[in-house]
Amino acid sequence: MSVSKPPPPPSTSHLAIPPSSTSTPSSSASSPLATPHSTALPPPSPVKISMQEHFAINVCPGPILPIPQISDFFPRFHDYPCTPPPPREKKILKEETFNGETGGVYKDGERRGDNDGDREEVFDSDDDDTYLGTLEFSLLFDQENNCLHCTIHKAKGLKAMDSNGLADPYVKLHLLPGASKANKLRTKTLKNTLNPVWNETLVYHGITAADMTTKTLRLCVCDMDRLGRNEFIGEVRVALKKLKEGENKRYNMGLERIAQNKEANNQTVEQGALVAEEERGRILVSLCYNTEKSCLMVGIIRCAHLAAMDSNGYSDPFVKIILQPDMGKKSKYKTSVKKKTLNPEFNEEFSYDVSLDQLAKKTLEISVWDYDLGMSNDFIGGVELGINASGQRLRHWFECLKNKGKKVEYWHTLTQQGAPSSDKPD
Repeated sequence: MSVSKPPPPPSTSHLAIPPSSTSTPSSSASSPLATPHSTALPPPSPVKISMQEHFAINVCPGPILPIPQISDFFPRFHDYPCTPPPPREKKILKEETFNGETGGVYKDGERRGDNDGDREEVFDSDDDDTYLGTLEFSLLFDQENNCLHCTIHKAKGLKAMDSNGLADPYVKLHLLPGASKANKLRTKTLKNTLNPVWNETLVYHGITAADMTTKTLRLCVCDMDRLGRNEFIGEVRVALKKLKEGENKRYNMGLERIAQNKEANNQTVEQGALVAEEERGRILVSLCYNTEKSCLMVGIIRCAHLAAMDSNGYSDPFVKIILQPDMGKKSKYKTSVKKKTLNPEFNEEFSYDVSLDQLAKKTLEISVWDYDLGMSNDFIGGVELGINASGQRLRHWFECLKNKGKKVEYWHTLTQQGAPSSDKPD
């Protein structure tokens, strides 16, 4: 009597999970008493799962999470077996985790990671989120002289930009909002280093207390490339409203790649009125009435943040002054022309022989022009000082008449209304 062995089950390379069924084994098995008219159900196909799911079942109790969520715990293997999440998700995660204003510092009340290495590993696959280095600098606002002193000390651990594993870094400063070239200052370039030390002080002139409440200082670290375009490494931004007058505040901030978003564009649009009000620039004027010589001394010291009138983004400015009512040629003066600059420094002084009684009835017209060779000069902006002026312009005139023999300096904003009515561009 021979005993026949049942055939072995088909082998499979995948793990199979039997389907859940409420039927008893006797009901699911085929019976020899079944009629030929009854139809037998086909055996269920095994459920195939990946190795990653298999490990997740063993280590994660409860329901199985979808693969994209499980893959977030494996950043090095997130591209297998599914496609990685879009970069947009990582951008949002970074903006929610870090406070861009403080240069890579966590917001209050948010959970910090165990160490910085974990955070770098999460974003290691994206070049935009790698470690870019730190920048150390200090700011000092001198309200008496309307100056903002920016001292660039050093940078550490900059990202290598050249083929030799080094960089040729320099720092570029901008005041926002405002014209980029009018507010641009930059340090010298240091060759072949990732830890440059500048110890260089850059000064913004014509900065008032009102500017400190609305302006933001942007510091960009770039790599100089003689054969091509200079490469951007990273930047930091500091709101000047947090800087107190006379306080020399030192900063050590991590460089970031600030992406243009809708909020930044909306902020630029909202601040458009402030930009339009000061887009022509400012001028620093000194007045002094000399009682011994009975003359008015007018000093044209410097201009700041002038509007660009030439195609190269700069201007060739000079200043004209006229004491009205017109006193002939003796009432008209002109400074020298400063080539290709939006922040010219003149330091020139002119005198008018006029008595104090007559001076109280006169008006001093100051206008800034862009010199064009062979063409009509372009008017940039002007200002009028006199008894018919208002605000700070009138205050400057009164202080000159009141404090005889004392030099009084004021910054004035250039406007379109300051253009001379009787004088044409020559």
